[in-house]
Amino acid sequence: MEFRPILAALMRNKTGPLLVAVQVALSLAILANALHIVNVRQAVAERPTGVEREEDIFHLQVAELKTDSSFNEMLATQVRQGQLLRGVPGVQSVAQTNQVPISNSGNNTGMSANREQLKVSTGAAFYVSPDSLVRTWGLKLVEGRDFLPTEVVNVDMTKDAYETDIIIVTQALASKVWPEASSYVGKTVYFGTGKDAEMARVVGVVERLQSTRGEVTERGEMSIIQPIRRINSPSAMFTVRAEPGQRDRVMKEAEAVLRKDANNQIIVQPRTLEGHRHDRYRADRGLAWMLISVSVLLMLVTASGIVGMASLWVTQRRKQIGVRRALGARRVDILRYFLIENVLITSGGVAAGLLGALALNHLLVSHLELARLPAGYLVGGAIIFLLLGVAAVYGPAWRGASISPATATRGVV
Repeated sequence: MEFRPILAALMRNKTGPLLVAVQVALSLAILANALHIVNVRQAVAERPTGVEREEDIFHLQVAELKTDSSFNEMLATQVRQGQLLRGVPGVQSVAQTNQVPISNSGNNTGMSANREQLKVSTGAAFYVSPDSLVRTWGLKLVEGRDFLPTEVVNVDMTKDAYETDIIIVTQALASKVWPEASSYVGKTVYFGTGKDAEMARVVGVVERLQSTRGEVTERGEMSIIQPIRRINSPSAMFTVRAEPGQRDRVMKEAEAVLRKDANNQIIVQPRTLEGHRHDRYRADRGLAWMLISVSVLLMLVTASGIVGMASLWVTQRRKQIGVRRALGARRVDILRYFLIENVLITSGGVAAGLLGALALNHLLVSHLELARLPAGYLVGGAIIFLLLGVAAVYGPAWRGASISPATATRGVV
């Protein structure tokens, strides 16, 4: 079939084909970038925190109603509570801590390679524990060692500073502070800058431990651990690893044990790490579903436009179809005509849509620091709309091809 008659017919009726092509172009530009954003946000939401088997982790925020306890009384209570939790059936490991990853709330500090720096090398979430967070959270040590029990310091936060002279850092933080080094154990790092900045020596490096806010940038991977039990009030947080599949039962029993020990004169707030992940990425999931919904609606609107246009053209060309059928045209010829016509229109829209998608992505990259749009989204979007165009026009085209010559040419002189 020659394309010249089809193009000539399109040029005589420009408005309808132009509107459909514009609709396809806009839909493709938005769809490609929307799906790219959805994929990027999904990848962010699924980032590993560094904690092994997150589904087995929960923590308990414990606060006593008695507020006039002495330092030694608070210390003894926290040690006893940790021991009680370790005795709960199904508990694999317990560690007292000040905060947990992706909980959206926590403490941070600045880290520097030397005191003479004008500004810190990076900010970092700092985790403190008198127990092994490496063991309890299943952190992967890539260099050095875990803390020794003799290195733990009990700190009265109402009187003393909380830094220690040894720390464990994440690989991302070590690479940021010492970009040219290949080994980090034994390196000296400082809390802040200036002559008063406290010094600490790196004894271990873990592959990953996300910050409490789980930032999307490299800042989300910057964390340190210190062997400290911080005591400033009759309250504590314990993070617990349960045996696989036993978390919910263990969490209830652990809370009951603590309440019984304190004769119910205690407040216990249990949370799971999965719950923190759910809360941290709620906005990302909402954005993803919104973009998916918009994309589906755009495709439906575009398909409806193509169906409407094709149906109108079939009605307008009813007698022309009859004449062609009377002159020997087969149904497949009529069907092919409409399909090719639609492919030409859709192809024009797809070509414009690809340029629009690149322009929109450039705008997003410039203002929102979004990643560049991969070619796969452009190719996939083009194929989707080409197939959508064919599928949408097939019904009206088949109805037109099914018109009998006698019916279509009735009244033709």
